[in-house]
Amino acid sequence: MPSEPIRLLRRQADGTAPAAADAATTCQADDIENDWAQLRIASIFIILIGSLLGALFPIWLSRHRSNGAGLFKTALFVSKYFGAGVIVSTAFMHLISPANEILGKECLQGLLLDYDWAMAIVLMTVMTMFLVELLASWFETKKLAANNDNALPYAANKKRDVETASLEKSPSTAHGGSGRSVTEETKEGLVLPDSSAPTARPSNGSGAPMAGDHLGHAREHVEGDSHLAYAGKMTSIVILEAGVILHSIFIGLTLAVASQFVILFVVLVFHQTFEGLGLGSRLATFDWPADRRRWTPWIFAVLYGLTTPIAIAAGLGVKEALAQDPTTRFMVEGICNAISGGILLYTGVVELLAHEFMFNPAMDRAPIQYKLSAFGCMCLGAGLMALLAKWA
Repeated sequence: MPSEPIRLLRRQADGTAPAAADAATTCQADDIENDWAQLRIASIFIILIGSLLGALFPIWLSRHRSNGAGLFKTALFVSKYFGAGVIVSTAFMHLISPANEILGKECLQGLLLDYDWAMAIVLMTVMTMFLVELLASWFETKKLAANNDNALPYAANKKRDVETASLEKSPSTAHGGSGRSVTEETKEGLVLPDSSAPTARPSNGSGAPMAGDHLGHAREHVEGDSHLAYAGKMTSIVILEAGVILHSIFIGLTLAVASQFVILFVVLVFHQTFEGLGLGSRLATFDWPADRRRWTPWIFAVLYGLTTPIAIAAGLGVKEALAQDPTTRFMVEGICNAISGGILLYTGVVELLAHEFMFNPAMDRAPIQYKLSAFGCMCLGAGLMALLAKWA
C-alpha cells in the first residue's frame, strides 16, 4: 500500500493536487471562531469604556489639580511619563515588529519585491513626518513675519504722533519743566499720556495702544512666539492622534476576526487603556489657548475612544469577507501597521522624549530625583506594553 508522500506525488503528477510552490503563494488566515458571539458584541462597549477612561482621566486630573493638589499633581506626573513610554513601546513592539512579520510572509512574495518593506515604509514615514513639521514651522514663521511687517507702518505713525504730542507740551518745560529734551524722553519711553494732547487713532476706529513702543513691540514678539509654538505643538498633537487612531482601527478589525478571541480581547482592553493614557497625558499637559482649552482635548480623547469600538463593529460586519481574502487583509494590515509605527516612533522619540527631557527648560532646572522618577515612569509604561506584546 503506497505511503502518503507517494500518493501525494502521484496526485501532483496527475494535476489533481497543488504543487508545493503554488501552495506557498496562497495566504492562509487563521480560522475565525464563530463562537463567543455575545462577547464579541460586548467587547465593543468594554473597550469603549477602557479607551475613554484612559484618555479622559489625565485631562480630568489637569482640570482638578487644585483639589488635593499634591495627589493630583503626582498622578498627572505619573500618567504623563508612563504614557510616553507606552507610545514608544507601542511603535516598536505592537506596530513595527508585526508589520515586519506580516509583510515578510512567503505568500506575499509574489506581490512584493524581495525587500524589507516594513522598515522601508517606517523610514519613509519618519522622513515624511519631519517634512510635515518642517513645512508647518516654515509656514507659521512666514505668516508671523508677514503680520509683523503689516504692523510696522502703524508703529512708525504711532511713534511720530507721540513725538508731535511731546513737542506741543515742550513750552511747559520752560516753565519749571525737567529741562530734558523730548528726544531723550521719547527714546526712553518716558512720555506720559496727556488727555489734552491729540492722540492718533488707527483707521479702523479702534483705540491706539498706550505709549511705550518698546514694551508693545516686545509684547508682539511674545505673542508671535507663543502663536508659533502653539502651531508647532498642535501639529505634533494632530500627528500623534492620527497615528494612534489608524493603529486603533486595525486593532478593532483584528479583534473582530481573531481566532484566539478571549486572550486577545483581555490583552487589548489593557492595551487600549494604556495607549489612551499616553494620548490623554499629552492632551492634558498641552497649553491650550483660552478659547479652545475647554473643549478641544475632550474631543480628541473621545475621538480616540470611539475609534476601536467602531472598527470592531465594522470588523464583525465584514468578518466573512476578510476571512475569504486573507492576502488583501495581510497586505493592508502590514502597510498600515508600518505607517502607524513610523508615526508613533517619530512622535515618541522627537516630541515626547527629546522635547520633554532634553529641550524642556523645566526639566533642565529639575533635580536629578525628578528626572530619574520621570525616566522610571516612562520605563514602566514601555515595559508593560512590551510585555503585552507576548500575547497581542
